[in-house]
Amino acid sequence: MISVETLDFLKDLKANNNRDWFNDNKKRFQAAQAEVKKVADMLYDLLKTHDAVDDFKIFRIYRDVRFSANKQPYKTHFGISFHRQKPEYRGGYYLHIEPGGSFLATGFWNPEKGDLKRIRKEFETDASEMREIMNSKAFQAIWGHIQGDEVKSAPKGFSKEHPAIDLIRKKQYFFTRNFTDKQVLDPKFPEEADKSFRAIRPYFNYMSDVLTTDLNGVSLL
Repeated sequence: MISVETLDFLKDLKANNNRDWFNDNKKRFQAAQAEVKKVADMLYDLLKTHDAVDDFKIFRIYRDVRFSANKQPYKTHFGISFHRQKPEYRGGYYLHIEPGGSFLATGFWNPEKGDLKRIRKEFETDASEMREIMNSKAFQAIWGHIQGDEVKSAPKGFSKEHPAIDLIRKKQYFFTRNFTDKQVLDPKFPEEADKSFRAIRPYFNYMSDVLTTDLNGVSLL
């Protein structure tokens, strides 16, 4: 489980984001990192019971400041991504641990150009299945509404008058669920995160079918 000590470390790091403080508190960081690794291991094992997840990654806490105006050397959160087996299974899972700002995210954050065009063409042809998934009360109770950046009018080659233009104009297709610190500190938090990820499967199944077939339904694998 995530402990108060881990959240306190991240709070203190945010208030003292410099190398001297970090080096003086290296043991606190290592303890927090080890704790997050255990939670990631647990969630990974849970995901593998119902999905084809082949790996996960805990992102480094060190920021790349070379091209950033913000020169603070450290991130003030822990981030973990869980990868589905490609090419047949698309989408991914993400866990973000940050005091007052923890969340889960899942879906398609940065689709490749070819995948984005294929998704848009699917919605142009028929968006009814996607809407049925998104509008399900059970789905919305956990994930709410779809998120992502979008073009202002319509992508090139698509009509801005199309009834599915709200989906077609998007450049990203993801969902998030926020958690309070109290929820993150609950010993059953990994199980709750896994429950949320299970609920995204209708969306992932649909998108995986779309991205592994052409518009005629012929497999591309």
